[in-house]
Amino acid sequence: MSEVRLAAEPRTEFGKGAARRTRRAGKIPAVLYGHGSDPKHLALPALEFARVVREHGHNAVLTLNIGNAESELALTKTVTTHPIKNYIEHVDLLLVRRGEKVTVDVPIVVNGEAAPGTLVTQDLTTIQVEVEALHIPEHVEISIDGAEAGTQVLAGQIALPSGATLTTDPEALVVAVNVAPTAEELGAEPAEGEAEAAEGVEAEAPAPSEQPEG
Repeated sequence: MSEVRLAAEPRTEFGKGAARRTRRAGKIPAVLYGHGSDPKHLALPALEFARVVREHGHNAVLTLNIGNAESELALTKTVTTHPIKNYIEHVDLLLVRRGEKVTVDVPIVVNGEAAPGTLVTQDLTTIQVEVEALHIPEHVEISIDGAEAGTQVLAGQIALPSGATLTTDPEALVVAVNVAPTAEELGAEPAEGEAEAAEGVEAEAPAPSEQPEG
């Protein structure tokens, strides 16, 4: 993952009202912490940071230029998004050093199509790895192309980039390929139109002819 430079401003106002004013000014409230230092309250440029998240994911490493102070290297730790309006409300940043290893959750991308007549289930969407801060993978990949029913992929079977160590349980199930259930197994009922057609046939069936009395 490439390093991204971003300008940041110190924040001196706190609380919900101050956070709203920061967002109205086109910035995102953020806190930088770690390495035993006092937390630094910052304002990040909203558009630029949103672009970083889109392009690099939530594990982006930023070189922050904070006012006139020396730049700081920071890992994007938590991005809080508004549940309805979907804008970024707040960011937690972790101070890191060059060469330092960090523990992060990395997204899993499943590629390919399993064999016909199978159903693929994915139990985990991320795995946790320990890796150097400037070499965090944007994702890891699993191929299920042509996989037959009964195939399982465990966390320990995922190929990791050089220098990364798995911290998720290696026996954790990530993807399973099973036999697809039949309509009978799913308890499928006739479609509404089919049921009505069947009732119509029964209603139109002629009644048995009566035999004349002798």
